[in-house]
Amino acid sequence: MYELYRELVVKTTRDKAWDFIKDPANLNKITPNDLSFEIITDLDGEMYEGMLVEYKVNIPGLGKQEWVSELQHIVPGYSFVDEQKIGPYKLWYHYHGIEEVENGVKLIDRVSYQIPYGIFGKIAHLLFVKKMLNKIFNYRNVVFKELLEDI
Repeated sequence: MYELYRELVVKTTRDKAWDFIKDPANLNKITPNDLSFEIITDLDGEMYEGMLVEYKVNIPGLGKQEWVSELQHIVPGYSFVDEQKIGPYKLWYHYHGIEEVENGVKLIDRVSYQIPYGIFGKIAHLLFVKKMLNKIFNYRNVVFKELLEDI
């Protein structure tokens, strides 16, 4: 089991952050273009408990991969979880949190994940997956600041 943890303080309000995060279509805006991210599900604007979101993502070396996430444990304005039901990981459990802090809010990402393929998956994680995830979450941090920060 691997763990990825990120925090980002953004000078904005909880309401503004939640208004952005609660719309699954905004995942397009915070995903690097080279992943050719494409949402397949017809989205109605706001997440709800048990919502399934299907998308395709380009994984270098593997090509386009189907990914289906279920949105769970939604606490409006505070947090939610997306859990992979179908996709490239053996397990993907992603907690998203919003905490009020001095000068804004803290956005929290805590991802617990497992790679399939035994020893080959461990090697892939060391050589590629960990770097790719860091790149994705670094990109997200930049975009969150650009889109949400009240300057």
